[in-house]
Amino acid sequence: MNTHIEQLYRSAKKRSRVIIGLMSGTSLDGLDVALCRIEGQGTDTQIALLEFCTVDYDDNYKQKIKSVFAQRQVDLQQVTLLNPWIGVLHGQMINQCLAKWGVDASDIDAIASHGQTIYHCPLRQHGQSEFGNGTLQIGDADHLAVTTGILTVADFRQKHIAAGGEGAPLAVYGDYLFFTSRQENRILLNMGGIANLTYLPLTADSSAVFSSDIGPGNTIMDAYVQKHFAPLHYDKDSAIARQGEIHTGLLEALKQHEFFTLDFPKTTGPEVFNLRYLMDAQQRTNTQALAPQDVMATLNFFSAHVIAQAINDCAGNLADFSVYASGGGIHNPLLMEHILSLCPRVSIIEDTSKLGINPDAKEAVLFAILANECLVGGQQTFGNITQGIPNITMGKISFPD
Repeated sequence: MNTHIEQLYRSAKKRSRVIIGLMSGTSLDGLDVALCRIEGQGTDTQIALLEFCTVDYDDNYKQKIKSVFAQRQVDLQQVTLLNPWIGVLHGQMINQCLAKWGVDASDIDAIASHGQTIYHCPLRQHGQSEFGNGTLQIGDADHLAVTTGILTVADFRQKHIAAGGEGAPLAVYGDYLFFTSRQENRILLNMGGIANLTYLPLTADSSAVFSSDIGPGNTIMDAYVQKHFAPLHYDKDSAIARQGEIHTGLLEALKQHEFFTLDFPKTTGPEVFNLRYLMDAQQRTNTQALAPQDVMATLNFFSAHVIAQAINDCAGNLADFSVYASGGGIHNPLLMEHILSLCPRVSIIEDTSKLGINPDAKEAVLFAILANECLVGGQQTFGNITQGIPNITMGKISFPD
C-alpha cells in the first residue's frame, strides 16, 4: 500500500485527531491558527481547542493581497506568484506557532487550510449564463504541506460549488455538527468582513437548518479607516464612529441594493460592498463632503441594520431563540449596541465562548471540522440543496513528500 494511503488509514482509525485549522479572512488582519483535538465525526464530533493565536500580517503581505483582491482586472503574473508564496508563508507561520507551543509537527494529523480569498462571484453577481458560480482562494496547499511536513486539506469551496452551492458560507457544516442544541433555537452570527449567520433549530431537523451571507460586516468600515485614518487598520473601540452622527440620506442610499431583497441563502463579498459602493452612494446623495466621522457613524449603523434585519427575518415567528456571535465585529461595541437596539426580541448577544469555542478562533475551528470530515467522516449526515447545503464532504489532500 502506498505510504500516504497508509497514513490516511491510520489517521482515520484513531479515536481522535489533532488538526490545525487556519482562517485568513477578507479583513486581512492576520492568519488565525487553531490547534484542535477532534474526536469522532458527524453529529458525534467533539472538539477541544488546545491552542490558538492570530499571526498578524505585515504591511508587505497586505499590500500584495490588496493588489489582486476583489478586483476584476489584476496582474495575472502577480496572482500566479502569490499562490505558492502564500502557501509557504502560511506554512512558516504554522511552524512558528508550533515552536511557541512546544508541539512537534509529527504530532499533527492534518492542517485545514482555507487559503486567502481573492475573488468571489456567484452567478447572480456576474450574470454570465454560460458560467456557474465561482470563487477563488490562493495559498497553494502543496507548498504549505512541504513547508510544515504535515498533510494538508484545502480548497474546500470548490466541491461546494461543484455540488450546486455558491461556495459559501461553509460555516453551516461545522455549526450543525458542533453547535446544534436540543434545548434552544440558535442563531450563530459571524461578523467578519462579510457577516453571515447559521440557523440551528432545537429540533435538530437538518432540513430546517440554513446558512447565509447577510451583507457587509466590517469590510467597508475597515477599508474607510485605512484610507482616511491611516495608519489605523480598523475603528478600535468604535472611537471614530462615536464622534460622528448618522446621516439618514446616506444610510438610505447604502441600503438600496438588490442583494438585501433576496431570500436566504445568498452569498456576497467585498467585490460588491466596498469603497466604490460607498462612493456611489455618496454621489447619489451629494454627501462627498460629509465629515469622515459622520461617514463612519453611518457605516457602523448600516452594518448593524443589515445584521439586525437578517436576525429578525431568520427568527421569524420563533417564540424563543438565542444569538451567539463571533468574528471581529464582536469587538466593535457601537456595532453591538446598534444590533441589540434593532432586535427588540433579543435581550443579549453572547459570544461563542459561552458554547466552549473562542469567538476569534471559531472559523478556524470550523475548517478543522471540515478537514476531519474529509479524512474520516464519509458523506455528510445532513444537507439541503434548496438551502444551499449540498450533502457532501469537502477538501483536497496534499501530502508533505
